[in-house]
Amino acid sequence: MTPWEMLAVFATSIGAGALNTVVGSGTLITFPVLLAIGLPPVTATVTNALGLIPGSISGAIGYRRELRGQSRRLLRLSVAALLGGLCGAVLLLTLPATAFERIVPVLVALALVLVVLQPRITKLLSHRRRETSGRGLFAGLLLAGVYGGYFAAAQGIIYMALMGMLLDETPQRLNAAKNVLVAVVNAAAALLFLFVADYDWTAVALIATGSALGGRLGAEAGRRFSPATLRFLIVAVGGIALVHLLVR
Repeated sequence: MTPWEMLAVFATSIGAGALNTVVGSGTLITFPVLLAIGLPPVTATVTNALGLIPGSISGAIGYRRELRGQSRRLLRLSVAALLGGLCGAVLLLTLPATAFERIVPVLVALALVLVVLQPRITKLLSHRRRETSGRGLFAGLLLAGVYGGYFAAAQGIIYMALMGMLLDETPQRLNAAKNVLVAVVNAAAALLFLFVADYDWTAVALIATGSALGGRLGAEAGRRFSPATLRFLIVAVGGIALVHLLVR
């Protein structure tokens, strides 16, 4: 990479780290830059997944206050995220690129609809939430983790939609949990990528450093948003992600 390309990767990774912590879809910032500097699509995806792990961890640390009291739940849900992330990584390395991506826009669109309708759906499910949240959420996050391990963009939006419907928590506490689950999915995929996939170590180091910084900045900013503002940002960024997935 040239110095200017290195600067571009580092600068966009700061924005990606912040965006992932607050909403999700930070991959849509870094992934096109990696393609622009000449990395093949699969190599860019693997490099991006490896580099964004510190950003997810940094964002989770920034939200540590909102994580209090969620350890048992997150331990259980992290199992689903771990298994899903590994399965998604295997799909990325074995299936044709077009095979799985055909349903990605559908998943993102469905997640956005769920976020928009979340207050109404939550009210309708309030009397059944305790009965359905365990198995339903585990299964949903397992499938979402498969998507996250394959192509990380907008996975946080899907997690927020699922948890928002089935858990009686504030959006900020759900956002904190989302950052942990994203970190687990990315780390699970990275464990496989390290041994069997091609990646660019220079780009990984730049993205890791930038995303870690951006994760902390995103946590500080995101905590100040009201539930309505946070939901609006999720829908806005998710809409951009959906358009990007449809036209790319």
